[in-house]
Amino acid sequence: MDNMLSWVATAATIGGALLTASNLGARITGTGFIVFLFGSLSWIGVSLMTGQEALLWTNIVLTFLNLFGIWRWLGRQAKVEEGGKAAAQASEHTPGEALFPVSLLSRAEVLVGGRDAGTCVDAMAGESSGRIAYVVVTEGGVAGVGERLFKLPWRDARMSGERLIADHAQRLEEVEKDEWPGR
Repeated sequence: MDNMLSWVATAATIGGALLTASNLGARITGTGFIVFLFGSLSWIGVSLMTGQEALLWTNIVLTFLNLFGIWRWLGRQAKVEEGGKAAAQASEHTPGEALFPVSLLSRAEVLVGGRDAGTCVDAMAGESSGRIAYVVVTEGGVAGVGERLFKLPWRDARMSGERLIADHAQRLEEVEKDEWPGR
């Protein structure tokens, strides 16, 4: 029985790690902590059956950390994301420019000239003005390995829902991962 439970615990731990490491938004990350919680509870069961005190105490602590992660991502952070979406939707029905949550600039899909050009990973803005100078777009690779980064000037971009659109952008300038341009 303890062998089967240890495989369940292993699968839950790996699944939880995959979901949280993927950084696909508050709901997916929070779900990862739920899966992690199932794993830590399973490891507690294994430790009680096999008399492994270190495994027991490690997973008691991890259970509390997983509960904190669930609260943080499915409670607090999910509400923050919902607040940003609500403000963006409300701004569409008011005079002036529509708003968008700036946090989208770390994960929005990017379309350049109607084709998929990658995903936003960050943006650079002026310290005093707060104006966005450019966004950095990642393309290709798997889990960051083999990806290429490109600079998309903000003047060429606009948000549409949760996508960043660049209708008139020409070829994007490639940038080094650790050496982005100052302008």
